[in-house]
Amino acid sequence: MTDHLADFALEDELDASRVAAARSAFFAQSRGVNDEKARPAVTISRASAIVPEAIRWLWPDWLPEGKLTLLAGSPGTGKTTLALTLAATVTTGGTWPDGSASNRIGDVLVWSGEDNPADTIVPRLMAAGADLDRVHIITGRTDENGELLPFDPATDMTLLSERLADMDTARLLILDPIVSAVSGDAHRVNDVRRNLQSLVDMASAHGCCVLGISHFAKGTKGSSPAERVIGSQAFVALARMVLVAGKDEAAERRILARAKSNIAPDEGGVAYSLELTETDGITASRVVWGALIDGSARDILGDVERQDEETKTERVEASEFLEGLLSDGPMSSKQIRKDADEAGFSWRTMHRAADALGVEKRKIGMKEGWQWALPKMPPTEDANEGATLYTVASSGKRGTFGNHAGLRAVDFGESAEDANPKGVTSSENSSDSEPGGDV
Repeated sequence: MTDHLADFALEDELDASRVAAARSAFFAQSRGVNDEKARPAVTISRASAIVPEAIRWLWPDWLPEGKLTLLAGSPGTGKTTLALTLAATVTTGGTWPDGSASNRIGDVLVWSGEDNPADTIVPRLMAAGADLDRVHIITGRTDENGELLPFDPATDMTLLSERLADMDTARLLILDPIVSAVSGDAHRVNDVRRNLQSLVDMASAHGCCVLGISHFAKGTKGSSPAERVIGSQAFVALARMVLVAGKDEAAERRILARAKSNIAPDEGGVAYSLELTETDGITASRVVWGALIDGSARDILGDVERQDEETKTERVEASEFLEGLLSDGPMSSKQIRKDADEAGFSWRTMHRAADALGVEKRKIGMKEGWQWALPKMPPTEDANEGATLYTVASSGKRGTFGNHAGLRAVDFGESAEDANPKGVTSSENSSDSEPGGDV
């Protein structure tokens, strides 16, 4: 490009600064006229020009506004019920599990690809005491012709962002499961980042906390809790907070812990349990919060899962022990309890082992007490020979057991309750100690 200003002797009349300004204006105008579109450029801002602001919290140090939070755990930990319980607190301004007050009352949006709103989501919200007027269930979207279509978190975030813009008090968005927000391969870093970035940007733009529910990958027990989240590690990388839920099967003890945080403490947890409650004639589960727990998520989760694993191992050993005792025929519950005590098994553990084996229990008489036997096997021709024990047959006459084949060779019939109103008692309904002796 020719510098036409060079043909003029402007330097004689203008100072050097004005000449430089004229040249810059000339070339800038030339670029605007000749280029079809502006050149791409990197935008930068001085740190001094950026106004700092504090992070806002729904639940202080647990649920940040304008950020993505993950809630992951194994099946049976009640992740959805947990999320809806947190949502209820947002809608009513109640108290958080750590005793802090919920001062950011607002609306909640819920999308679930797994649970029905009518028979699961709304009943659980009711059980948690939520203000249902402040909860909005995402049920679908419409196209250009007004036709109703399913909502797809992977492609419809722009439409959802528009609805958030119309809501002044949208505080929390629950996505269950978060993996549905990925249209590609959830195990590929680029696919996860590409899809979730729009979700992260939407959360930031509207100051809304996004709570994505996920699962633990199989075979990851004992690993770092954050690394156990299913799919690409990009899920964890993009989230500013990762919460994990664990369960001790035997004790029905559950825990919620912080596994990762870029903006708050990343340790500590709270115990909780699930209970069924009835509201307006509808039964649903709800969370009952317990005590706070110190320690890292790995230690807290490991402690719960280790206890669960140890309990399962003990139950297996107890089942093998009980099966060995009963392999030669029925045995009195008193003798079983005595042998179990000597072997180091609690009576409750033996009852659980009996459940696992399907042990049959029957009260033989007032003096004889209760007897346990393995499930009856197909009767043999000699089943009724050499009777030594008596019971009441369905006809009301005395029947017999044969040569130590015990209850396995006996059909109690439908009316065996003539001898015992409760019939064959299930071990799951038995307690450690029952009136009238061991069961």
